Amino acid sequence: MGHTPYGYRIEKGKAVIDEAAAAKIRKLYKAYLAGASFQKAAKEAGIEIQHCGAKRMMANRHYLGDGFYPTLIDSETFDKAEAEKQRRAEALGRLNRKKEKPIQATPTNFHFEKPEKNYKDPAMQAQYLYGLIETEAM
Repeated sequence: MGHTPYGYRIEKGKAVIDEAAAAKIRKLYKAYLAGASFQKAAKEAGIEIQHCGAKRMMANRHYLGDGFYPTLIDSETFDKAEAEKQRRAEALGRLNRKKEKPIQATPTNFHFEKPEKNYKDPAMQAQYLYGLIETEAM
């Protein structure tokens, strides 16, 4: 297992809720849903992290409870925060940021000049031979 998410601690091999930290997590969600930015909501909750850390923290599905971690945030609150994140991203025009790069065909036709030199050092010989390889324009 990696690290223990903020809001939990491990006791005798089991995850238990760290009530002080869990209260901060709940405040984080409450402040965000009240309109604060990720970073401001974290600050209001008493959690010293940057914007991206708060965003990542609020996306942690362990807070919903699973086979190992007990429930820290109810699913309604979690879903409202996800919907609010989506709404804000849409309002700011951030949903189409990822632009896929066009797929470039890998060259498959090569031309190899006949080697004129022979080096005793295998690394130098390999570098020389690779330098003789030319791709044909597609």
